[in-house]
Amino acid sequence: MTHRVLFVCVENSNRSQMAEAFARLHGGGDVEAMSAGSKPSGRINPKAIRVMAERGVDLSTHASKSLDDVSGEFDAVITMGCGDDCPWVPAKRREDWALPDPRDMDDEGYRAVRDGIEARVKTLLASL
Repeated sequence: MTHRVLFVCVENSNRSQMAEAFARLHGGGDVEAMSAGSKPSGRINPKAIRVMAERGVDLSTHASKSLDDVSGEFDAVITMGCGDDCPWVPAKRREDWALPDPRDMDDEGYRAVRDGIEARVKTLLASL
């Protein structure tokens, strides 16, 4: 059984992109992972591309998407801590991870957010 998971943040250029990539990496064929933003930036943050490459994950082919670009039913919708900027998306399960936006962090802070996302994704996948 494939589980559909949507990760949502405002710009869809940092946190939700990393979460989508980790879900695909660790979920294999058991998960269909997507990400979207309530106000997409239109690009992936170069820092996200760089720090994910350190983990062997290529984000250079990803694109920043709008919530209007995703549809269907989801087993889980995970917001990244963007508060009121993330609209309600129906799902069997909904969580807010309250993660800080690493966009303007130094490399050490950005990596810490990346590693926190990976740990949460692994926990989420194990519970689906």
